[in-house]
Amino acid sequence: EVQLVESGGGSVQAGGSLNLSCTASGYVYSMNCIVWFRQAPGKEREGVAAIYTFAGSGTTYYADFVKGRFTISEDYAKNTVYLQMNNMEPKDTAMYYCAAGICSTATQSLGGGGMDYWGKGTLVTISS
Repeated sequence: EVQLVESGGGSVQAGGSLNLSCTASGYVYSMNCIVWFRQAPGKEREGVAAIYTFAGSGTTYYADFVKGRFTISEDYAKNTVYLQMNNMEPKDTAMYYCAAGICSTATQSLGGGGMDYWGKGTLVTISS
């Protein structure tokens, strides 16, 4: 069993930044990656960024719509994965979730496949 807790959401103006955290606990070494997803009202969930963690390679993947603006990173000692979001846009407004699972490819991980555990989410609101 793995527990995930997100934090760091909030409201900022366009162009601003937020840094989300996802802290994992439990039997984390049964997983090899953490993936950030988001879901805006009335829209489908979409993968944002993934990282091979829990003593993995640290390889990262990003959705095209966040490349150059968002950075996923980890603090291995704290079992925490961060999503630094810069130059944010109103279209980034969504509930952001982290998930843990077994990742094999960028397409699979960002598509949500293989994710066994999910956090409850943290709300991000960007105003214009």
